[in-house]
Amino acid sequence: YILESMMSSGSLNDGKAAIPLLKGVAKLPLSIRYGMLDAGYDYVPVYEQIHRMEAHSIIAYNKRNEGEIVGFDKNFTPTCVREHSYQYDSYDKRYKTIKFVRPKACIDCPLAHDSLCQKVYKVRIETDLRRYTAPARGSQKWEDLYAQRTAVERVIAYLKEFFQLNNVRYRTGQRAKIHFDLVTLVYNASKLA
Repeated sequence: YILESMMSSGSLNDGKAAIPLLKGVAKLPLSIRYGMLDAGYDYVPVYEQIHRMEAHSIIAYNKRNEGEIVGFDKNFTPTCVREHSYQYDSYDKRYKTIKFVRPKACIDCPLAHDSLCQKVYKVRIETDLRRYTAPARGSQKWEDLYAQRTAVERVIAYLKEFFQLNNVRYRTGQRAKIHFDLVTLVYNASKLA
């Protein structure tokens, strides 16, 4: 269902449009567990709004002239001394921490019993909402949840093609808004039926 919509010009950035839409969804009498968005929404205010809604962000990371972080891989998972990535284990709701455990490649490592290699690595997601999510980036659960986002893209393509939202040509925004509202009403009614 289309729960919240907003009519805007084509030049409006997706990240800026997300905040009012998320605030509108927050007012609805339902709870969401995950905010699954593509890399166009990778902005700190979007992560903060989803966190205020007590949900978890599943947003593709958009690297912006950022260098490599020592001790972490591309998914911000901690690495051991030999640069093996730790494995995501669990999320603790009480402390809002994600837990990583020692990689399987380190079982026979001579440094495994040294103080350089930790058995468990915990990170509070609030230290950086953009980098640390629950489930952790790169984990199988994160990938499965992110793959569900394609359903939304299919609905958008469906609305553009079959309801002619791609070809709205009115001189005034009021008529375009009425067209848009009628399309969302008809789509929701057809799904409800």
